[in-house]
Amino acid sequence: MAYLALVRHGLSEWNAKGWWTGWNNPPLTPQGHIEGQKAGEALKDISFDEAYVSDLLRAQQTLDEIKKALGKENMPTTIAPQIKERNYGDLAGKNKWEMKEKYGEEQFMKWRRSWDSPIPNGETLKDVYNRAIPYYESTILPRLKEGKNIILASSGNPLRAFVKYMENISEQEITSYEIGTGEVYVYEIDTEGRVVKKEIRSVNPDKLKV
Repeated sequence: MAYLALVRHGLSEWNAKGWWTGWNNPPLTPQGHIEGQKAGEALKDISFDEAYVSDLLRAQQTLDEIKKALGKENMPTTIAPQIKERNYGDLAGKNKWEMKEKYGEEQFMKWRRSWDSPIPNGETLKDVYNRAIPYYESTILPRLKEGKNIILASSGNPLRAFVKYMENISEQEITSYEIGTGEVYVYEIDTEGRVVKKEIRSVNPDKLKV
């Protein structure tokens, strides 16, 4: 058996402003650093062997806080662009709530949470799934089958893609799935790569706001 911990980064400066971030690279806020610390505290009962993190600063800063909390600053870590946040294209840098007011709830939710609704010059959640999951299957899953305990730190949309895959969630159901900043999902994986148990740790009560 092995453990896979999926961690969403802590609150970033753009999260705090209500801006769509995508591939832009703002740092964590002080609160975001605290959320990273709490995520680490929630994982102290597991001895982790290695970590995978996106190439965006907010995920890397969150992982650094987790490593400090675990006393494993030198944990082997792979930076993987394949698991980075969704590209929000022309929406990046725009205020979510102003766009909701301007375009209405239905269009807003299509942009924010749908499986395959396009954004001009951006990606869908399906696109994120199609780059993140093959990387998981080829690189991370074999390590889990070997019994390695792994932390994966990234952003909301790639983690939604992973949850869809791990739990066989439908395209329709995943549209309403929310993962808050700093939240931790721990999956127990057997030697065949199957999920045998899931636990949500360090729950963020404000998840709907970011």
